[in-house]
Amino acid sequence: MTPDAKDEHEILVSARDLTKVFGGRRGAFSRHAADVRAVDGVSLDIYRGETLALVGESGSGKSTLGRMLLRLIEPSSGDVVFDGVDLMSVNGEPLRKLRRRMQIIFQDPFSSLNPTMTVRSIVREPLTIHRLGTDTERDERTAELLRLVGLKTELAGRYPHELSGGERQRVGIARALALDPDFLVADEPVTALDVSVQAQILNLLLSLQEDLGLTYLFIAHDLRVVEHVADRVAVMYRGKLVELQSRIELFAKPQHEHTRELLASIP
Repeated sequence: MTPDAKDEHEILVSARDLTKVFGGRRGAFSRHAADVRAVDGVSLDIYRGETLALVGESGSGKSTLGRMLLRLIEPSSGDVVFDGVDLMSVNGEPLRKLRRRMQIIFQDPFSSLNPTMTVRSIVREPLTIHRLGTDTERDERTAELLRLVGLKTELAGRYPHELSGGERQRVGIARALALDPDFLVADEPVTALDVSVQAQILNLLLSLQEDLGLTYLFIAHDLRVVEHVADRVAVMYRGKLVELQSRIELFAKPQHEHTRELLASIP
């Protein structure tokens, strides 16, 4: 998929001039602190069914941008349109309904799962919160989701600390899929996992995308991971979007100096 393929592919998520400014911290010896421009005027489109990888070093603004696309963080300025709806103009129940279609997979599967809840309760929780289905239907959907992500039925009664890192991340993915979303932000979803487990989770995400027609924003700092999963790659540097190309073009002919530095850092 090429960046100029707008006529050929349907845009699911569109961001225009997104900016997020955080107030600087004031210390004991300073009355004023500079504001931090975490995301600085970023515009991009994400096509339905694709994986757009968002890469950059730590602190480049990747995660902040991903959360603004879901409106988990309110932008300081700019607009997000999701499937034709201006996300910034909706609130209350309309926003709640849209949020069913947009979910996030977190980097650390241990800290993102409630340690006092069983696997079954964690995966079932979104269905309960959104009051979807009867108790029986929720139980059936939960069992279906666990099978979908490759978890054995007997793990349903266990707690997060009783699972491996890969199993915990599969639980996080199952929870994200519970409401049958269209768009998933995967925020460094394999960074906290062993290399051998990373490949399993990446293959799972690719398989789910094909089977369910999912659209991914895949946030990462490791270009080795991106090379295997992305259709296109967007590179962020100090809050700005500095490059956006197809995966093949970016690895073959990187345009920006920072992209070349990221490629050169691959072992």
